[in-house]
Amino acid sequence: MPIIGLAMAMLSGAAAPPPAPTPAATPAPTLAPTLAQTRDLTVALRDGLGARALRPAYLDAFAATGPTVAVARWPGGLDTLRAHAADWDVVAIGGGDLLAGCSAGLLEKLDWKGAASPLRGLADRLQPQAAAECGVGAATRATVLAWESGKVQGSPGWADFWDVVKIPGKRGLQEGVRGNLEIALLADGVAPADLYRVLRTDAGVERALRKLGQLRPYIVWWRTPEDALRILRSGEALMTSAPAPTVAAANQAGGPPITIQPAGSLTETVYWAMLKDSPNKAEAQRFLAFAAAPEQQAAVAAQGAWAGLARSANDTAQAATSVPIDTAFWRDNLEKLTVRFQAQVGK
Repeated sequence: MPIIGLAMAMLSGAAAPPPAPTPAATPAPTLAPTLAQTRDLTVALRDGLGARALRPAYLDAFAATGPTVAVARWPGGLDTLRAHAADWDVVAIGGGDLLAGCSAGLLEKLDWKGAASPLRGLADRLQPQAAAECGVGAATRATVLAWESGKVQGSPGWADFWDVVKIPGKRGLQEGVRGNLEIALLADGVAPADLYRVLRTDAGVERALRKLGQLRPYIVWWRTPEDALRILRSGEALMTSAPAPTVAAANQAGGPPITIQPAGSLTETVYWAMLKDSPNKAEAQRFLAFAAAPEQQAAVAAQGAWAGLARSANDTAQAATSVPIDTAFWRDNLEKLTVRFQAQVGK
């Protein structure tokens, strides 16, 4: 995917000549086109952040309204964003990087309320987490409990995931502390609405680590979404946590169907953010407003197991059974909780 290069026309002026006795009107100079007028809106996508769903639902749809959209590939990292601060306009970005990029001044803070802002009034039509300081929610991905249909009876939840007497077999979890502390507390009976209140206490962290320790002999750790699918298909694990889009793709590809439990899912949001130094700010803002429209939020859900972020009648029911990952919590606590996790639970 091409990365659009920079081409800025530089203008220089000369000292004005002495005034003539009867000066004539001087025509306005003809300016060379600016960068914003000569290159396309450039949007950077990152592998693993729903590029296959985001491109048709947002980029292709926006291009169909008239503008040309160039697509670049972002491998991740704030240093790369800095390097392309003036030749990328919009980036698809995860919640943690959104907070970091906003704090570092790399991303434009959005005006959701200004009378002249293209985003005015749209925050009320989106779920709360979608109207961020520096980002417009593009889609959410859920991590769910998954198993091959027919191998597990009923519709187990995270508490059943821990019950290796009732349901014998190995369990798959993603390697690392983030997400697993949440799952452990859900299995231990903490309500989704109370989860981060509990995790913000030392007793809550210890409770989650102790719960994970109980399951440790039965855990098969996975690193990538493909690993999660592999350990299910091979029988290495009877049940596993897994990204819902990966499960959906596997079911579409054929083979034994995989069933998921949506209750207790962990959701993560991908955002659209505008680079602060973008010379295409007007067009970038128009794209963000386009992306925030409920019609486009609905379109992304049609691309697979990603969900849009428009407000709907079932938001309250979904909030009662799912947990949005708290990116601010993990920004502040990941390092120290990783040390505790590795000491008490890790391999």
